Amino acid sequence: MEGAVLQYRTIASPSEGLYKEKGSKFLGFAFPVTNESDINQRLEELRKLHHQGRHHCYGWVLGVDDIRMRANDDGEPTYSAGKPILSQIEKLELTGTLVVVVRYFGGTKLGVGGLIQAYRAAAEAALNQSHILTLDVVSSYQLLFPYAAMNDVMSLVKQLELETSAHKFELSCEMRVKVPREKLESFTKGSAEIQELRLNKLQDD
Repeated sequence: MEGAVLQYRTIASPSEGLYKEKGSKFLGFAFPVTNESDINQRLEELRKLHHQGRHHCYGWVLGVDDIRMRANDDGEPTYSAGKPILSQIEKLELTGTLVVVVRYFGGTKLGVGGLIQAYRAAAEAALNQSHILTLDVVSSYQLLFPYAAMNDVMSLVKQLELETSAHKFELSCEMRVKVPREKLESFTKGSAEIQELRLNKLQDD
């Protein structure tokens, strides 16, 4: 576990910000996202809502161990929009975050330097309105065990203070738990000591 990432930072909910310069309006939108499907959906919604906006530039970061990121200038000069937006996400060390800036052109060209400043400022304004969360990196497991092992399983769950869901307590029992990475070693060791307990690792959320 040494060197493993135990926590990550993301935003709790969507937020917005605004930056104006020489008649142009730069509307910033920040969204929590879990995958590229989420990102594409948010982009499609914004393009429909702000179809009169000349540019819809964005940056995003996904992942914890395997970080992925992307920046898109959407027709603005290369590196003048997407990269400045992305830089604000990186500055706050966020993941699972998409920031889109929609530009309504005001008739006066800003130049590359002016665009960089404007897109950076709009992204910053949106993120400044967000609530940042620090969350544990967790893995989800399905626990399968006979009713006779119930007390031992519940004792382990209580000892490690694990979040549980999808309970089924019959002759054959089932439970789902979320295990923070920092507790994974203790969970694995404790589970091995319970006879007839089987673990299935589920795909992480």
